[in-house]
Amino acid sequence: MSLPPERAAFYLACLQADSARLAEVGRFGLPAEVPSCPGWTVESVLRHVAQVYLHKIEILRLGARPDPWPPELDHRDAFELYDESRAAIVVALSEAGTELPTWTFSPTDKTSAFWYRRMALETAVHRVDAELAHNVVTPVDRELALDGIDEILTLMLGGPWWEEGDTEHPVDATIRITAAGRSWTTRLDATSATVVAGAEGDVDAEVFGDPDDIYLWLWGRRDLNLDQSAGNDAAAQEFRARVAECTT
Repeated sequence: MSLPPERAAFYLACLQADSARLAEVGRFGLPAEVPSCPGWTVESVLRHVAQVYLHKIEILRLGARPDPWPPELDHRDAFELYDESRAAIVVALSEAGTELPTWTFSPTDKTSAFWYRRMALETAVHRVDAELAHNVVTPVDRELALDGIDEILTLMLGGPWWEEGDTEHPVDATIRITAAGRSWTTRLDATSATVVAGAEGDVDAEVFGDPDDIYLWLWGRRDLNLDQSAGNDAAAQEFRARVAECTT
């Protein structure tokens, strides 16, 4: 899948800005508990993100998932490990460019371009996790949040993952998500989730708001205000629970 140079540069800039902010917030205190990730501390977040970066560096190097994985990193200082890995992922992406064939979990994009967006979004969500621990949350970039909504709906929720009915939330409903003039309409039942861009047709519920709010709600990092949804609230909440099943 082709990624224009300006979009690749945008993702790298978001990755660098959010990873720097995560390092900054980490220095407010590593032991702080992360309310959005029960059982995690800020140190857990830094170590997790560092390991994610190192994993993707190896994927770009090998063109495949590394095995065995992960390496033993518990002995490393959390800040040192994180700072090294966040610099290294930017170098790895920049050197790979956007057309390198590699492993991804996307059925349509098997190039390094995929990891530009994925790493920017991974970093944004976990930056918010650390900020929540210290009550210093800042917004996700508007354009990045819109990309994130599209990713979580079309790539993670939509797909063949539900064919065996492997869900605890077999909601039978059509839900629309709307943010900044863009809409995604999802038809759900126990064995499928079909996502279509646009706002055509009737729905059981619609959730709408700023891209930052909607994106973080989809990832379970923010609650919705009552004026951010219309229609069947129970269906909207079951939809959110279904999203959680495919993002954990």
